[in-house]
Formats: sequence, C-alpha cells, structure tokens
Amino acid sequence: MTTTQAGTDTAAPPVQFAADGAIARLILNRPAKRNAVSPDMAVGLEAALDRLESSPEFRIGVISGAGDAAFCAGADLGYVARGEGERLSTQRGGFAGFVRYPRRKPLIAAVHGYALAGGFEIALACDLIVAESTAQFGLPEVSRGLIANGGGLLRLASALPRAQALDIILTGRRLDAAEAARLGLVTRVVGEGEAVDEALRLAATIASHPVAAVTESLYLVNAASSAPSAELWALCAEIARRVRESGDAIEGARAFLDRREASWQDKR
Repeated sequence: MTTTQAGTDTAAPPVQFAADGAIARLILNRPAKRNAVSPDMAVGLEAALDRLESSPEFRIGVISGAGDAAFCAGADLGYVARGEGERLSTQRGGFAGFVRYPRRKPLIAAVHGYALAGGFEIALACDLIVAESTAQFGLPEVSRGLIANGGGLLRLASALPRAQALDIILTGRRLDAAEAARLGLVTRVVGEGEAVDEALRLAATIASHPVAAVTESLYLVNAASSAPSAELWALCAEIARRVRESGDAIEGARAFLDRREASWQDKR
C-alpha cells in the first residue's frame, strides 16, 4: 500500500490518500482536532475524490479517520466562530469538498468514535457505512444555532420516516451504532477497532466484480432513490445562509469552544 498527501499543509496533511490495489483509501488526518473539517481538509478531500474518480486503477474508495477518538467531529468550529464557515466548503463538492461531489465509483465509510454534525453528513454521503459498535452519530447543529446544510437534513429526510428524521434533527441527540443500524443508516456493525478492516474486505468484494456492472448499478439505485436535487441543495444553502447571518450561529460556535451555555439573540 502506498500513501500520498492531499491538501495544502505538507507538514500535517489533513487528508492522506493510500493506494491499496484497486481500493483507494481516503484518511481524514487531523486527529488532534477529532478530524474536524478545515479549509485545507475540504480542498484535500475534493482532490482525493478527483483522483479516485479519474484513475482507472481504482474501483472503489474507503474513507476513515485517523486517531482513536473520531471518524470526524464535523466542522472546525473555530472557523465558524470567526464567521468563516463558508471556507469549509468547495464550489463543486460542497461541505468538506465531499457531500455534493458528483461521484460514479462506490465509497464506503469506516466509522469509529464520533461521526457528528458534518462528520455524520460525510458518512451519509457515502454509499455504505461500516461502523464500530462504539460509534456515535448525530446532527447537533440546532444546539449550536445552525442547520445541517451538508446534506444531513436532506439525506435523513429521504432515508427515514418523517417522525424518525425529525426526532434526530430537532433534538440534536446522538445515535449509537446499534440504533443507526436498526434505522437502516449503517450497513454493518463490527467490534471496536475492526471498521477499517471490515470496510476493506467489503470493498475488495465489490472491486472483484466488473466495473460497469458496479458503477451502473450504483447509478441506477441513486437515480431511483430520492437523492437531493439541485433545487433542494440551493434551497438548503439559502436557508443556511440566513441562519448563519442571524448571529446565533457564531454565538453557538463560540459557546461550544468556551464550554459554556449559549446566550441566544433570537428568543422568539
């Protein structure tokens, strides 16, 4: 297996790209920040997806997080607190350079620890999710004065009955791996420390099949499902902009970083 770097910070690459035969491994590499998404990570993830999609030797990708604590804890709220949240997206890929990227090849998320907020949205943007039994999922954006505009709202509304989707979205509560699997959001649940290996085994099985059969099957399944339309993405972005500009979004991020209760401006 050979590893290269994607992104602009060569001292501590926020995304690593590893070639494992026909499998491309994308590794979120900010473990000290629980792999929270930075501008460099967004650029690096989009570049990694470009390489996966354009290289014929790769048939499938597996995305995972470095370190012991998290797959991805979402957006780096330091940027949000400074009013720089838009830097965490790219024009083509959306949040993290990832959630709106126009893929044709399958991608598996290998989740351990926390997959919260944008981290959950990255996992939901994948085609399959392998989760360790200790994984935690959730969209806590409402508790920070934000909305989950990286596809979390749209994809949960498509994947779950309305009442179940709203229970997760409006409360901001966490789901463990067992509940996520019961709701049909997770493909397989494995023991602690086993997600990457299981995801690679699953990827190897998929990669062993003819390329066209796999990619066209994936395309038709996505076409038949209620995938977010361009109009829904645009509506989500406009609402997210209005919410961010209310001021409570910055206060929510600052309160989280300061470990204090937020003082909301909008008390209607």
